Amino acid sequence: MPPKRAPGASALAVRLATDADADAIRAIYNREVVGSTVTFDLVPRERDEQVAWLAAHDGAHPATVATTAGGEVVGFGSLSPWRDRPAYSTSVEDSVYVRDDQRGQGVGRVLLVDLVERATAHGFHAVFARVVGGHEASIALHVKLGFEVAGVEREVGRKFGRWLDVVVMERILSEGSGLAADLPSARTRLLT
Repeated sequence: MPPKRAPGASALAVRLATDADADAIRAIYNREVVGSTVTFDLVPRERDEQVAWLAAHDGAHPATVATTAGGEVVGFGSLSPWRDRPAYSTSVEDSVYVRDDQRGQGVGRVLLVDLVERATAHGFHAVFARVVGGHEASIALHVKLGFEVAGVEREVGRKFGRWLDVVVMERILSEGSGLAADLPSARTRLLT
């Protein structure tokens, strides 16, 4: 399947991630591990760990990459199971990471719109996001795509010597209503 080109962001395409993307994804992710609180990982991933992560993200729980017209990976996203018990199987959690020199260019929006589209196509009912408290850009992006704050987990993480909150956001996907039904026009609005 060819990569999907994002309307209004013709230089970007989104496609399923492959093993060949492992190093680019790992570079983006590890920079966040060592330099920010957007992930609660404390140790950078090794290449074999990244390849294993990619192998675990297939089917209804894919990993995707945003690429430039020249094929350079500038961000990645994924859908993961929300929880491991069977009754949670209709819910997923999204993750979106953008290379630091590409922030503010629409990469995160392209990835998140694609993930919501994929979650809808796979028949999921709810998409969750867990965003570190204070990450206003990610919170605002999720709000633009119809997510609402479901709650705040207070001081559940500790990194760089400080306690961190997690903002839990949720988007209900239902056929014929809201963002899922209006996704093409929502994508156009967000990317123009």
